Amino acid sequence: MALAKGQDPQVLNTQEAHVTQGPLTTEAGAPVADNQNSETAGVGGPVLVQDQLLLEKLAHFNRERIPERVVHARGAGAYGTFTLTRDVSQWTRANFLSEVGKQTETFLRFSTVAGNLGAADAVRDPRGWALKFYTEEGNYDLVGNNTPVFFIRDAIKFPDFIHTQKRDPYTGSQEADNVWDFWGLSPESTHQVTWLFGDRGIPASYRHMDGFGSHTYQWNNEAGEVFWVKYHFKTDQGIKNLTQAEANKLAGEDPDSHQRDLREAIERGEYPTWTVGVQVMPAAEAATYRFNPFDLTKVWPHADYPVIEIGKLELNRNPENVFAEVEQSIFSPAHFVPGIGPSPDKMLQGRLFAYGDAHRYRVGINADHLPVNRPHATEARTHSRDGFLYDGRHKGAKNYEPNSFGGPFQTDRPLWQSVPVTGGTGNHETPRHAEDDDFVQAGNLYRLMSEDEKNRLIENLSGFIAKVSRDEIAERAINNFRQADGDFGKRLEAAVQALRG
Repeated sequence: MALAKGQDPQVLNTQEAHVTQGPLTTEAGAPVADNQNSETAGVGGPVLVQDQLLLEKLAHFNRERIPERVVHARGAGAYGTFTLTRDVSQWTRANFLSEVGKQTETFLRFSTVAGNLGAADAVRDPRGWALKFYTEEGNYDLVGNNTPVFFIRDAIKFPDFIHTQKRDPYTGSQEADNVWDFWGLSPESTHQVTWLFGDRGIPASYRHMDGFGSHTYQWNNEAGEVFWVKYHFKTDQGIKNLTQAEANKLAGEDPDSHQRDLREAIERGEYPTWTVGVQVMPAAEAATYRFNPFDLTKVWPHADYPVIEIGKLELNRNPENVFAEVEQSIFSPAHFVPGIGPSPDKMLQGRLFAYGDAHRYRVGINADHLPVNRPHATEARTHSRDGFLYDGRHKGAKNYEPNSFGGPFQTDRPLWQSVPVTGGTGNHETPRHAEDDDFVQAGNLYRLMSEDEKNRLIENLSGFIAKVSRDEIAERAINNFRQADGDFGKRLEAAVQALRG
């Protein structure tokens, strides 16, 4: 059988192993005589425990769902291809970025953040952008969003932030008090909240939005030189968004709107593409840059570091099974390859642990063995054994290192370069640079908007803030936007007062 574009032969072999024609069998392969009637003690009598087909089917059905992701539960995904269009070897020694024209298979999972698995797609929420590159040096996962910034800059605040976005433990609903109380007390969120309540807060589809690595990452070249980079994915379909009214209508009529749109576009052969670019900062410039370059609530202005086009991303193959390939797909920012590594970004540092730990709990310790997660262009060689659903792939090989039986061995060359550190240990705030401020970039974003865009932003924000029950919470929230831009705060205050009477 011929391979589809971008298809992994290992995945194909796995799929072909499951015979779909012939007699129905139990999970153990025994033929099923009757799949319509359970076994009873006489006609009309009670069901017998010895009906193992019935018990097998019911037991499997009860376990068909794994715990959903705490965040990014609602998602869709597709396979594709990344093609390098520019030589970047001066900045990184990553093999999949080594030769113009080189192609790498990818899997991209889009998602909303706060909603559960059954939530609607057309909602005001950041969109997750989790991209897996199946490189010949191992899988590289780039985990970001459709916004270049985030609400907080330190991972220790992440559980608290997400608790405000999720259902209140007493009411069982999302509460405006919780959301705005946290945002008002966390001025660093002002920039991202301005993004979220602007026009791009509700993309019309996954195909019509940009993606960002969001965090700052390290690239290092063959000479050992270090560069800090930010990734950009600009949609070639053009930006399209929904108004709040359009989204409310669509969410009620078609909760699956975004994943349906992606799947059907690929089925039609209308493969969505993104132009891939990076901003590159020589490591020596980071210490004296006017903003902290590792602060996730900040962008690097393009005037300082222009986006350099390096490639093209195309999505061209739908998953065969959403549960197996989208729900069980795992991504971790700790999955690096030679030439790429982390930065001192405190949000990224926390996620290096949190993502992998979430997958070990949710999917299992052997989640990396699943077809969608395992390397496609190389083979994983580890000394890890056993655990839930371990498949015995290592057979009789030794499970320790070093060993004298020809087992896998260390390379003695780290994937990334070390970063100098100084000072004592402690609970330190993120370093401040000369022009660091929680409000300046939110104000810049507001002033870039057209008058119509500003009107919609004020309408979206005021409608939500007006639901807050306590005046001091509403006022504190408004004051953050007032500090970003005087006109912004003045108009927002008037709109909230009008709604609250």
